[in-house]
Amino acid sequence: MKSLSITNRLLILVAVLTLIPSYFTPLWQISLWAPQYPEGLNMKIWIDHLSGNVDQINGVNHYIGMKHIGVEMFPEFTYLKYVMGAIISLGVVFFLIGKRWSLYSFLGLLTLFGIAILADMYRWGYEYGHELDPKAAIKVEGMVYQPPLIGYKQLLNFLAYSGPDTGSWILMGGVGMLMLAVFLDWKGK
Repeated sequence: MKSLSITNRLLILVAVLTLIPSYFTPLWQISLWAPQYPEGLNMKIWIDHLSGNVDQINGVNHYIGMKHIGVEMFPEFTYLKYVMGAIISLGVVFFLIGKRWSLYSFLGLLTLFGIAILADMYRWGYEYGHELDPKAAIKVEGMVYQPPLIGYKQLLNFLAYSGPDTGSWILMGGVGMLMLAVFLDWKGK
């Protein structure tokens, strides 16, 4: 089995280190703007909690029958920090092994983890935007309120945005380091 160059091993280590800020920075954000909220309402999603204008968003969403947003809605908060810890540990093992397969395995693991997170967020957004209280004060026939997974979407008089926050950008930088390592590995053949 071919060993990796020192450069590629260091790129694996840098990628591992980029996972650590996920414990201390928000990973995702959802923002809403409307004429009555020109400054916007913002919700930050962290590895184990929510922050921002969650109460105000709940107050607005109540009128159209959306569920109350709370930590209890996200069972992922109870185990995601442990999953991230396991991925960090595996990344250190892959760095120490320093073989070509360890580089590709770590990149594959992070890619699958990212896809799983996005799929889970889509599922949550779909349920949140479609499972409305039939007794809601405001009903618009045929209207669903699923927030966008990534990007902007008009929902009645609100412009909604959903996208990566600081922690996710750092994580993507780590994946970029692994992709650079793969490129250098191919180039070195």
